[in-house]
Parts: sequence; structure tokens; C-alpha cells
Amino acid sequence: MGSYAQGQERESILATGQEAVVQPTYHYEYIPDFTYDQVNQRVDQMNTEMPFELNETIFAFINYFTVRNREYSKMNLSRKEIYFPLFEEALRRHEMPDEIKYLAIIESGLNPTAKSRVGAMGLWQFMPATGRVYDLHVTQDIDDRMDPELATEAACRYLKSLHRMFGDWELALAAYNCGPGNVRKAIRRSGGKKSFWEIYQWLPRETRGYIPQFQAIMYVFNYPDEHNLILEDGTFPVAHEKVKFDGEVDLVQLAEISGACLDELEFLNPSIQNRKIPANQTSYALRVPKAKAEFIANNKHWMLDSINIQQERLLAQEITEEPASQQKAPEKIIYKVRRGDALGKIANLYGVSITDLKAWNGLYSSTINIGQNLTIYQKTDTFSQNLAAQAPAKQDATFVSSSPKTYVVKPGDSLWLIAKKLNGVSIDQIKKLNKLSNNNIKPGQKLIIG
Repeated sequence: MGSYAQGQERESILATGQEAVVQPTYHYEYIPDFTYDQVNQRVDQMNTEMPFELNETIFAFINYFTVRNREYSKMNLSRKEIYFPLFEEALRRHEMPDEIKYLAIIESGLNPTAKSRVGAMGLWQFMPATGRVYDLHVTQDIDDRMDPELATEAACRYLKSLHRMFGDWELALAAYNCGPGNVRKAIRRSGGKKSFWEIYQWLPRETRGYIPQFQAIMYVFNYPDEHNLILEDGTFPVAHEKVKFDGEVDLVQLAEISGACLDELEFLNPSIQNRKIPANQTSYALRVPKAKAEFIANNKHWMLDSINIQQERLLAQEITEEPASQQKAPEKIIYKVRRGDALGKIANLYGVSITDLKAWNGLYSSTINIGQNLTIYQKTDTFSQNLAAQAPAKQDATFVSSSPKTYVVKPGDSLWLIAKKLNGVSIDQIKKLNKLSNNNIKPGQKLIIG
């Protein structure tokens, strides 16, 4: 079994009086060898509604997901219990192949808040225009493309329409990726061929890898044990029910009043953008943890009244406070290291901590070099006071009107997904900026990204 890392287990003998017990030791990092013929035999044994014939292109992606990027495969395996039941129910209802559920892995890594560099959003990566066609509406407060149920229903409807158009599920998936126009063009250039591999060379480059990735993931999810893709920790769905409110709901205040976990409310309602359901969205059914559902449903009216009172108090407080536009934002300063400088000296000059100074500049130690540029974020008034005492340093500091860019980790995020979402920031850069020794992050954590 793959659970024993295919023969790599260690035997430990425990005395039990009359006999010894063999205890297996799991080797999560062990990567089993495999051949093309072994994979081909497994593919032949797969009972799928989708066509699947192994070739070198698919085999290369299988190698990628089982060897080179095992963490991505494990991440998706850990999330399948959350979203696959939803996908499977919708696909059954629409009488579509069950394997189409694997498409969401290629699209989003099973992350309902995933955003592409071109603006596609959600588990099924809908662009705004296509989303509107399938009743996925976007406002500054609610983005239906990130609602797992609504987006899955829209994806089924869209894929069914593409299948009716081309009469082939692989071509329907290809059209989902590059658009039906590009698939029609590839069919014309191929001389009228009607299968994916027959029109392969005329499709856009991204789409040529799209279907092989989909099939490789299909294989991986059928044979995770054979590749020792064993999960140390799984992720499971949060049992929930839906509650409709008759007015504006602030999730932070609702969590405080009801005792519900704010992280769970956000996880269950990824389409809510600003932790708030506006008054004009009274049709929105809020998903709440099942343990709190009955209490919230029975007491939602006084909860709404309490939330409104809190909001009125906050508004009155904001009116009496200095407007945010008049408050002084931190300045970005570029400081050039001179002879005799040390981190502690520079930190003291600008009134910041050595820890922050290291984080802003991705430093793992206190070593700095003459001529090195250091980024510092400092309030202008404090900076001016410090310079009055140590004027010579002024010539080595340059102001840049900017604050450090940060990202707040959402439930389901990983460093890989954040780097993909930010487009241009690598995992190593994020780890260096935040002094991370591993890839572990948690919801609510604030990461410096630039």
C-alpha cells in the first residue's frame, strides 16, 4: 500500500508478553518510482465517462503532479471533501460526466477566492461578462463568481452549452479555456477534425496543455496511494445552514453578537467582499455554522437592531474624528548605508524596530553593507524630529510616497496560490519578505508582498 511508502517502512518491535507487533512508519516525503507502462495499466483500469488514452504529454503532467509539484496535489486532495460533494451533486443533476469536477482543480486549485491575472474569479474562474450571462453578478459588496454553489451551477450550464455546440466533452473543456471561437478556428484549420487530439496543434498554447493537465489530475485523484500522496492533515467542510436577513449585516458585528466564528463565516461566504451584506442584498442567504444556525435564525431581528445601533455609534464617532484623508500616511524612505552604520543605530534614528527593518528588507541577519539601500516606513513628523537631532543622516534618506503592500491570508490560501494571484511575486520573495522558514500560513495573517 502507498500508506507504507511502498516497502520503505521501518519495523519497530514492541514487546507484548508473548508476541511482537510490527508497527509501520509512514514516510510522507517518499516518492515512488513508476513507469509509463505501469501508469498505462492503471489508466486502462479507470472507469470514466470521459475519454482517456495515455500519451507522452499526459504522462509528463502526471510526473509533474506526482513528483515535481506534489504539494499542489496534496493541497487539492485535502480540499476535495469540501467541494467535491457539491460538484458531484450538480453534475448528476445536469446529467454530465462526474470527472468534470476535476476541472475546478486546473482552474482554481479549489480556491473559491482565486483570481487570475486577467480578472477571472472563483472556483470556476468566470470573467465578469461570461458570469453575467449565467446569472453571476458582481457588485462592490457581493461577487457571485466566488459563491461555490452559484458558480458551480453556472459552470454546469456553460459547459453543457459548449458540449451541445461541439458534441464532444474534451472540446467543450477546451472551449471553456480558450473560447468557442478559437476551437472553431482550430477545427477549420485541421480540415474539419472533431476531437481534441486531432486539432491539438492548431489550438492556443495554453489550451494544448489544459486538457492533458485535466487528465493527469484525473489519474492522480484515482491513484494517490500509488504515489504516496498521503495527507498528514485533511480539510473538511463546515456544517452549515442558510439564514436570510431583512437588512444590512456586518459579519464582524454578527460574530461578536452571536458568538459565531468570524473565520468560519468568511469561509462559508467567500462571495462577500467587505465582511458586509448591504441592505439592497436582502435576497442573499447567509451561510452560518450549523451549531449557531438555530440561535441566529430565532434571534436575527434583535441582532439586526443591535448591529444598527453599533453602526450608528461608529458613524457618529467618525464624524467627530479627523477625516482619514487628512491623517498623515507613513512615508517610504530609502536609506543608503554609510560607514559605521548598524541596524540598531538606523532603527533608533527612524523610531522603528529592528524586526520591522529586517522584514521590510528581507534580512535574515543584522548584517548590512556600505552602500546598501534599506527601505523604511516612517511617519513624517517622527522622522523630522529624529533628523533634527541627527541632521547628517538626511542626505542619505530619500522619501517615496508609498506604504508597504500587504495581503491578508484568506481561508484556503496557500503561498502558491497567493503568488499566482499576485502575478509577479514568487513564493521565495514572499517568504523572504516575511521571514518565513516554511510554507505554513493561517487565515488572517498579514503578509508583506512589496
